[in-house]
Amino acid sequence: MAVLINEQIRAAEVQLTGLKGEKLGTLSREEALSMARAAGADLVCTSLMSSPPPCSLVAKGTGKAAAKAARKGTATRPQGGGGSSEKVKELRFTAYIEEHDYDTKLRQADKHLRSGKPVQLVVKSSGAKEAAAAKAVLERLVADLKEAGSKASGLQTSGKGAQVRMNPLT
Repeated sequence: MAVLINEQIRAAEVQLTGLKGEKLGTLSREEALSMARAAGADLVCTSLMSSPPPCSLVAKGTGKAAAKAARKGTATRPQGGGGSSEKVKELRFTAYIEEHDYDTKLRQADKHLRSGKPVQLVVKSSGAKEAAAAKAVLERLVADLKEAGSKASGLQTSGKGAQVRMNPLT
C-alpha cells in the first residue's frame, strides 16, 4: 500500500491526530492541510480502511517513515527523545472457530488487555461467503471483551477478513 501525504489524500474528511499524538477530531481535508502548513508539518494518511481515514501531523520530511511505522504497529520516536514503542498483540481467528478455541483465545485477549497491552483481533475468511461470519465473530469478541477493553478503531472488513484493535480500559 502506498503512503499518502498532503495533497495525495483525497478523502473529504479525516480523523486528525496532532504532532504530539493529541486527538484533534474529524476535520475537512482542507482544514487539516492548512493546519499542517501552519505547523510546518506533513499530513500523513495511515490507513484507508476506515471512514474517515486516520491522518496524522508529522514533522516535515518524516511522513513516509511515520506512516510505515504506523502500519507496522510501532511508534516513531518523538522529537524530544525517549519514548518507547509498544508492540500490539495480534490474535488470529477463523470465521468458523470452534467454541473451545474461541474461549481460549478470548482468555488470551482478556489477559493482555487487563495487563494494559493493546490487542489486534483478526478474523481470516476466504471470500464473501465467510465475510459475514468473520464480522459476527469480531462483534462477539468485542462484546465479550467490553469489561477489559474498548475499540480503538471501527471494525475493518476486507475480502480476506475483518479486524479491530482494542485498547485496555486504563
